[in-house]
Amino acid sequence: MRPLRYSINVTLDGCCDHQGMTPDEEMHRHAAEGIARADALLFGRVTYQMMESAFREPGRTGVKPEWMDPWMMPFARTIHAAKKYVVSGTLAQVDWNAELVRGDLAQAVQQLKREPGRGLFVGGVKLPLALAELGLIDEYEFIVQPRLAGRGPTLFAGLSKHVDLKLVSRLEFKSGAVALRYEPRR
Repeated sequence: MRPLRYSINVTLDGCCDHQGMTPDEEMHRHAAEGIARADALLFGRVTYQMMESAFREPGRTGVKPEWMDPWMMPFARTIHAAKKYVVSGTLAQVDWNAELVRGDLAQAVQQLKREPGRGLFVGGVKLPLALAELGLIDEYEFIVQPRLAGRGPTLFAGLSKHVDLKLVSRLEFKSGAVALRYEPRR
């Protein structure tokens, strides 16, 4: 069974708003490596649209956005090329190497996990909350940024039950951020 891995940047005070953090080259490389370890990405509508608007390869012009530094390109290429599954009840269609996931979330994700391969990677905030509720996430990675945001969305707000985790690895970045990887205690 393919494992479902979740990774997200979070501030020390629990904020998970991507606009409140500025990942550097080392963290982009780490994220690209994590995505490359998966056969496919699983996104909710909001994360899919955010990633598509930021990292979809430009059309025929080949011109990258002005804001994108050259060191961001490996991450952009990795996420652009990845197979994507999008959980959405509002989108009529998707492209960008993506396919819509409809119906019962638990059944759909369990079917994806049963397919052969190295794993699935999930990002975002709302979809991982639903997957945690269903006990479907096999690995959690929190990249804790050395920042206090003081506001913004927090992870797993509204989770109905505790999810006990065990630390399986720790990686420190030059920036002071720390990637903490956990697995659920079963």
